[in-house]
Amino acid sequence: MSSVVLATAGYDHTIRFWEATSGCCYRTLQYAESQVNKLEITADKTRIAAAGNPQIRVFDVNSNDPNPLLTYDGHAGNVTAVGFHKDGKWMYSGGEDGTVRVWDTRSQVCQRTYESRAAVNSVVLHPNQGELISGDQTGHIRVWDLTASACSCELVPEIGTAVRSLTVALDGTMIVAANNNGTCYVWRMMRGASLTTHFEPLHKLKAHSNIILKCLISPDCQQLATTSADKTVKLWNLDGFTLDRTLVGHTRWVWDCVFSVDAAYLVTAASDMTARLWDLSSGEAIRTYSGHHKAVVCCALNDSAIEGRDADG
Repeated sequence: MSSVVLATAGYDHTIRFWEATSGCCYRTLQYAESQVNKLEITADKTRIAAAGNPQIRVFDVNSNDPNPLLTYDGHAGNVTAVGFHKDGKWMYSGGEDGTVRVWDTRSQVCQRTYESRAAVNSVVLHPNQGELISGDQTGHIRVWDLTASACSCELVPEIGTAVRSLTVALDGTMIVAANNNGTCYVWRMMRGASLTTHFEPLHKLKAHSNIILKCLISPDCQQLATTSADKTVKLWNLDGFTLDRTLVGHTRWVWDCVFSVDAAYLVTAASDMTARLWDLSSGEAIRTYSGHHKAVVCCALNDSAIEGRDADG
């Protein structure tokens, strides 16, 4: 079992696995039906979900089997978000059909469907594992309470401006929404007596002059990464919302990013057909992953230690 799983995908209908340090591609999976919009690796590093149009396919990370282990059908159109419960018992997704869905990972059955009434661009799972938060094309952010199976909260930071990406701090204290105007809205998250999450406006950050395609809070909750159609990636200090550094090197839109578990490195995916590994202490790209033939729009990384298995990290 690899201690570091790094994968990229996009518009060339392939998923590629990379040796993070050498930059060598050691496995390529074909995704014949469509482009791949999002990738997510399970916490135990055994499976990877690929969101396409309209299916979600799950592959074995540690085998050479080119066929998916499981296929999830139900969305009508592009699946734009996918993720797993921390124990892998269920999976969630969002799509252009305006739905947020919860799936039983074993039976492949869609257990719940929530209607957003507009194309869903982003879905994140609260660290409490009990709430899904979605952002859609009309600018609505909704909290879906999985216990009550209902929408418990709704926010509209900018009416009519699409929410492109959402990120929740791992300590559950903060959420950031990035939109098509290049603005990030930041809220402090608090839980009331009813155990429902409440949002307290904290900051409005004009991060880019163009569309923000991804925002992501670092695992240590110290930084916010934003990737943009302006070809840059910016790192923001969450203490005062000041700009720490700008990562320059991609030559087209930067669609996705993921931090290493220690928040020392960042992997980015871009329309220039490459993914890059950045050393955040220097701001330099130390690896370029080349091999895709079209835009790379998603990347996934799991380099965390698994208890009892990756004792050396």
